[in-house]
Amino acid sequence: MDAIKAAAQYLTELRNTGRFGARLPETSRPATLEDALKIQDRMIRVYGQEVGGFKCSVATAERTVIAPIFAPTIVSGGLCFVRAATPDAGDTARIEPEIAFVLGRNLPPRKAPYTEAEVRAAVGEVRLVLELLACRYIDPQGLPFLETLADCVSNQGLFVGPAVVGGLDAPLSEFALRIERTDGVAPPLLRAQQGKHPDGNPLLPLYWIANFQAARGTGLRAGQIVTTGSYAGMIDVPLSAPLRIQFGELGEIAVEFRRKDD
Repeated sequence: MDAIKAAAQYLTELRNTGRFGARLPETSRPATLEDALKIQDRMIRVYGQEVGGFKCSVATAERTVIAPIFAPTIVSGGLCFVRAATPDAGDTARIEPEIAFVLGRNLPPRKAPYTEAEVRAAVGEVRLVLELLACRYIDPQGLPFLETLADCVSNQGLFVGPAVVGGLDAPLSEFALRIERTDGVAPPLLRAQQGKHPDGNPLLPLYWIANFQAARGTGLRAGQIVTTGSYAGMIDVPLSAPLRIQFGELGEIAVEFRRKDD
């Protein structure tokens, strides 16, 4: 437990200060999935902030992706203040365009698995979101995934955009993604591609996390937001530039990123 506590305190300090640090000391590195999840759980206690949501994807034999998103880091509005994603980020913010689900009712712990119909019925809203990324490690390349997991899979926060018209009945598996500047600076177009959900359907990770959390005795709560994977991987976008991120016919997000320390 001392190793779990030390790892959580170290990562929380880096998160609080915005600094980057070396990988976890050898004596504090998670050796198992449960170790990494215990570090996350301890971080929740050390950080002292409510969990407003989660990021996740469908678990595979190789890795389980699940991480808390702290309520104060879930934001909306025209301006979004971010920390540097890496030591060499320069004047950029790192984002992932995603679809997220706001729960309208609790999915508490229970022995029987939740059905897909039960999970769908618990969804209050479907939202366009941008996951905000920032790794706490100076050099994350080549690190074992469990250390990345302990670091909440590089989550910095979540920018929440408008609700999706049609909600769960809208076509959510793929859409034409377009990112452009709207300040007249050339070239305006920064990215254009067909965005596809990595699990094929953004609801699949939601079904998975509902049962994973229920089995762990934690569950999910009404009001929490769950984001389930990027449609285009990680994207670096300029700071201090008004942006429009178009999610096909689902809608768009207008946002300008600025450095939090400015």
